[in-house]
Amino acid sequence: MKKIFLILLLLCVSFGFSQPPTGYYNTATGAGYVLKTQLYNIIKGHTDRGYGGLYTTYTNSDKDFFYENNGTMLDMYTENPTGPECEFTYGINQDDGTLGNNECERYNREHLIPQSVFNATTPMYSDAHFVVPADKHINGVRGDTPFGKVNSATFTSTNGSKLGQNLNSGYSSGYAGVVFEPIDEFKGDIARCLLYFATRYENVVVGYSYPMLNGTSDQVFNPTFLNILLTWNQLDPVSPREVARNNAIYVRQANRNPYIDDNTFVSKIWGDPLATTSFEALSSVAVFPNPTNNHKVSITCENAIETIQVITINGQVLQKIQYPVFENKTYTLENLPSGFYFLKLGSNQQSVTKKILVN
Repeated sequence: MKKIFLILLLLCVSFGFSQPPTGYYNTATGAGYVLKTQLYNIIKGHTDRGYGGLYTTYTNSDKDFFYENNGTMLDMYTENPTGPECEFTYGINQDDGTLGNNECERYNREHLIPQSVFNATTPMYSDAHFVVPADKHINGVRGDTPFGKVNSATFTSTNGSKLGQNLNSGYSSGYAGVVFEPIDEFKGDIARCLLYFATRYENVVVGYSYPMLNGTSDQVFNPTFLNILLTWNQLDPVSPREVARNNAIYVRQANRNPYIDDNTFVSKIWGDPLATTSFEALSSVAVFPNPTNNHKVSITCENAIETIQVITINGQVLQKIQYPVFENKTYTLENLPSGFYFLKLGSNQQSVTKKILVN
């Protein structure tokens, strides 16, 4: 009974103090990327407590009063909401340069956007809103891989987090590389951490190279990974755990994650995730003949195509057709020079690339 009462008390406290200070978001009045910049101006210039200071922040921001309710470290890569798990005690199990070849030996600091992306530059290097405590071994297994929907896992942690090839269909269509997938309980948490990163560092993110990013300061994420994050944000709503974490980090850093405070900011800026049918719009694309001997190829697709690009192996765009007119669901490209090309087709902010050989 005491345990139940304590949980209820903590939840009430979390929700009772979940609101940001009065007037904190008064200037967040726009929409789209204008709103994102307004949020950036609100949360920028936070207090940098240093990389070592993250461990101090975690003693308040990442204690488990929501599952086992015993004050141990809450690690999204090992936390099992419905069963037994390994547990870390702050200080005792902190990474000291030893162990970490197996789960449950040490915990350290996990940059959800890898530190190599921004060359370990401060203040992002020590920003607790997206640098989280994590099992040292699983942190190493994930490495620099982006987040996505795993098709066939090559590694599965004790709580079910996975590493493997991206499913590359449905809401995760558009990427065929290796990804890391957290359990459903924490998909939204991680999505909101990454959306925070895109907002807080929009002034520098253009220079970052990473599979999840598209090289812009407005959308920040490429369409595939943006849709993954938007989908996870919807499927896993803001939890009391995130509210409490946001509040604790605010005490230390003097800035907040706006997507936890007001989750409607997500859709106001980036819109809603594409439906699965939109992602599958390009799944029916066929190109023939391939190879072609008459310098032309035909493209068929059941759904509308917005752009067609013929790209050389050196990355030069040889042709770009906007809103091509299909007849009987077929479009023909003619007068193609001999060579090897990539045929990139775009629809609903997604794309599919086909290889073609013109003899």
